[in-house]
Amino acid sequence: MIKRFTHTTATEGGKLTILIPSLNERVSIAQFIEWCRIGLRKANIAGEILIVDSSTDETPEIALAMGARVLRTPKRGLGRAYIDAIPYIRGKYVLMGDADCTYDFREIEEFVRQLRAGYEFVMGSRFKGSIEPGSMPALHRYFGTPFTTAILNVLYGTHFSDIHCGMRGISTAALRRIDLESQSWEYASEMVLKSVRLELKTVEAPVRFLKDPEGRLSHMKRNGWLEPWRAGWMNLKAMFLYGADFFLLRPGLLLLTLGLALSLPATFGPASAGPLVLSMNWMMLGMTLAVLGLQSFYLGCIVQVMYDYSPRASVQWVRLFAYDRAMAVSGGLMAAGLGLSVPLCAQYIRLGLRLPTVSGRPNHMAVTGLLCVIAGFLTFSNTLVIHAIRLRAKPRPVSAVSAEESLPECQEVAR
Repeated sequence: MIKRFTHTTATEGGKLTILIPSLNERVSIAQFIEWCRIGLRKANIAGEILIVDSSTDETPEIALAMGARVLRTPKRGLGRAYIDAIPYIRGKYVLMGDADCTYDFREIEEFVRQLRAGYEFVMGSRFKGSIEPGSMPALHRYFGTPFTTAILNVLYGTHFSDIHCGMRGISTAALRRIDLESQSWEYASEMVLKSVRLELKTVEAPVRFLKDPEGRLSHMKRNGWLEPWRAGWMNLKAMFLYGADFFLLRPGLLLLTLGLALSLPATFGPASAGPLVLSMNWMMLGMTLAVLGLQSFYLGCIVQVMYDYSPRASVQWVRLFAYDRAMAVSGGLMAAGLGLSVPLCAQYIRLGLRLPTVSGRPNHMAVTGLLCVIAGFLTFSNTLVIHAIRLRAKPRPVSAVSAEESLPECQEVAR
């Protein structure tokens, strides 16, 4: 079912889809669509306005009367609204935002310019643009947004200034590659961090952030004082889940290095490192750190293979842990570990099945041997997991929900 499009008189190819979820926006929807028309005309690009609507008021009827396309979906969350809409996008580029007239869609030239210039993801930034007094609560402006933005920048080595800005442009091809999965507010962080994982060509664009129109209550306020905290927690959860390797790979290598430094020098007895004497107790601590670090490192490798956002990471780990070589290393470590434990076992038998004193040389060798056995087994088991995941991995889908899957619950409304 095809609706009337909103077009400019521009002749340049490469149409823009302005993709907007809406929920009971009768106060602002007509003005918003008019703003979109002005923005399309000023940006000199042909476009359409696609409203993904879950309203119980007359929002969809107003939108249709104003010339927008309307996709009716169940009320399932902001992220899910975007997922549902992906099969219905007709433009080469997509501009996302809110229907509440808090983002000035009359000023979209910078987004269009950057998309035409070849950028795949154009992130809006209120802090690089302007924020109208009273439009953003102080808690959001001075704590929530800067804090969570800083966390994401640390986790992913990025330099974003406003990861929660709802106005953002993206090529349709890149949006499909991102393969959105988040159902609610956390879609915002998922988009940003996946753009980093996929190494999309990214830039920021300044935006104007305005107060809610008179008579409209924001969704945050409608859902109560706890909603901003809930949204922030959901975004943090998305950052941590999609960035799990940040907490595993490098910290694991650090723990492993520290553990080996404390344990290996004392393999054949107590060793001195300046004023520090590496005794059996230090060896036990070192072994603990080394085991934790090695397993953490392997889990980070597994996570990257599972995500497989860019084939480079998966190929790197599969090549590093080439099956035959990894199995040989595993066997060698376990054999070395058992060999280092032989003197302690022999002494145990000679003493009438009694353990010798803790400070003996065989004890130190046995600790290093035990570490080698554990390392060998972890290398063996995690190599199997890495190759099993790689073997069973399927190509990432073009979009999370295909058009056929969407049709029973999502329906484009005809006038």
